[in-house]
Amino acid sequence: MPDDPATAPAGHQDPSPSAIDPPALPPVPAAAPLRVVVADDNPVVRAGLGVLLSGRADIQVVAEAADGREAYEKTLRHRPDVVLLDVRMPGVDGISALPHLVGIAPVLMLTYSRESEIVHEALRLGAGGYLVHGEFTADQLVQAVRDTRNGRANFTVTAADALLAHMRQGTAPPRGPLPEGLGAALTAKPADPPPGQPEPLEGLSRLQPPVGQSSVSGGPGSSPNRQQYGLSSREVEVMELIASGMSNQQIAATCFISEKTVKNHINRIFTKLHSASRSEAIAHWLGTAPRPPGGRP
Repeated sequence: MPDDPATAPAGHQDPSPSAIDPPALPPVPAAAPLRVVVADDNPVVRAGLGVLLSGRADIQVVAEAADGREAYEKTLRHRPDVVLLDVRMPGVDGISALPHLVGIAPVLMLTYSRESEIVHEALRLGAGGYLVHGEFTADQLVQAVRDTRNGRANFTVTAADALLAHMRQGTAPPRGPLPEGLGAALTAKPADPPPGQPEPLEGLSRLQPPVGQSSVSGGPGSSPNRQQYGLSSREVEVMELIASGMSNQQIAATCFISEKTVKNHINRIFTKLHSASRSEAIAHWLGTAPRPPGGRP
């Protein structure tokens, strides 16, 4: 027979809902490890990277590859979060495999190759960073792998310098005297033109130097007839770079061709422009060469 509340022992109380322990929450699942494919033709490098990266709780090396073709096959099979890719490998090299890999996973170049044109080409093809061996610590490499998965680029010093040098090639502006009134043009606000009247363009015309003035092409301001020289599209590209002041080495890096190929193009250009030097070729190309006696105006 249940106890009568009136006769229940003193201090006895029924448990209230608030006194009952809440149910235990399910454990938070651990984050999936960052999965990496390592592609390098040197087995010692692959083994070292495997030990280094797999020693981190949040990183797992899921496959290794010895060339670009194997890197593509392993990446396609394992779908990693990041691919570490060397440049120079037998068979299919890293640069050749890169466009195929970046469509599957982010790629971080990890290599001994430090040439400016290689750095630039790797980034143009979609690499998410560029590390040169010997220029980073183990912790920096691990952080670079994590950053690559998250879309943040990492560069070691040599790679960054090579990229900066490549970007600066041929970009120096001409160092002529400053136009008169330039300071006033930058600081003074011109008066608004009357409604319906176009803005005056005299100031703009005054700041633009005459380009391509040539007695050969027919008078001040007219463009030279470059089609008369019969240059191919590649020769036109090389000639434009010559005219911008680039050296053979810089042209080779910009066009991703060898210096020998650049010299071959220049020899053909000189022949077609009837020139014996760079300065003479530039003068013909820009239309500033003096007209030969008896020549057409």
